[in-house]
Amino acid sequence: MMHDRLSAVGYGALFAAAAAAPFLTGVYGQGVLLQLYCWIALTASWSAFSGMTGYISLGHAVFYGLGGYLLALTWGGAPMGVILVVSAAAAALLALILGLPSLRVRGPYFVILTFGLAEFAKYVIVAIESALGSSGRLLMDAPSTLTLCLAMLVLAVLGVALLIWLNRSKLGVALRAVREDEVAAATLGVATTRVKLIAFVLSAMIPALAGAIAALRSTFFEPMQMFNPMTSFTIVTMAMIGGSDKPAGPILGALLLTLLSELLWARAPEVYMIALGGLLLFFVFVMPEGLVGRLGRSVRKPAVSRSKARTELRTS
Repeated sequence: MMHDRLSAVGYGALFAAAAAAPFLTGVYGQGVLLQLYCWIALTASWSAFSGMTGYISLGHAVFYGLGGYLLALTWGGAPMGVILVVSAAAAALLALILGLPSLRVRGPYFVILTFGLAEFAKYVIVAIESALGSSGRLLMDAPSTLTLCLAMLVLAVLGVALLIWLNRSKLGVALRAVREDEVAAATLGVATTRVKLIAFVLSAMIPALAGAIAALRSTFFEPMQMFNPMTSFTIVTMAMIGGSDKPAGPILGALLLTLLSELLWARAPEVYMIALGGLLLFFVFVMPEGLVGRLGRSVRKPAVSRSKARTELRTS
């Protein structure tokens, strides 16, 4: 109980700092923060499914791009709130349709399948836009960077809150059982397909909302950019660096890579890609538990040592 209270205080303080930060910076700083909040939201939503189940999905770029595309189609013709609700609902429906057949496939086959579906969706949208005689859509009268930054912060909070809830709920226990041994979980009565599908649908809605806001930030929708598979690869990298099933993981992973991107991307993008690959290899082989797991281990070791010392003193 005390640990839960301390965690709540910590997350509350972090949210307060994140909410105040956009008001303390200029437009450039707000843009960086918007990008950071976007990656936290995307990584947390990915972790809510892949981190909990062990099913590595490379399809989150589909939901991200879908949200951007629906906003581009309806921008100026409907209120922003309605557009966001429609985007989230469409992503949930698409996740339901895609999840029913694809979640019966396991291991590397699921990874390849989700990547293939993402590429298929991208080129379907490209073909539709080409048939309409459009190679992109200009989005006029977008909200200010500050407004978009705060909206993306709300999504980041929702993503982390979803992950916290899953870590403490019965659904989360069932998802972890699937991750550890799906056959054994099914034998014990876990409806494995149903719980995986629920998590997949929940994890799809936040990326769609993030894609809609990101499209407004860029003021231009271009299918190849919005459905870029690099989005999915970056999400996976951030999740693995932070700790894929821990609530603090997306925050740490997104923070590290966003700072790295700001330092290297504009000056030497080829170095950034090398650094990204090197970080991924390092965390896979040296720190598979991620930053959160390593920090937790570092905190537990002194506590265990102190406990042993007290025990020895009492027995001596």
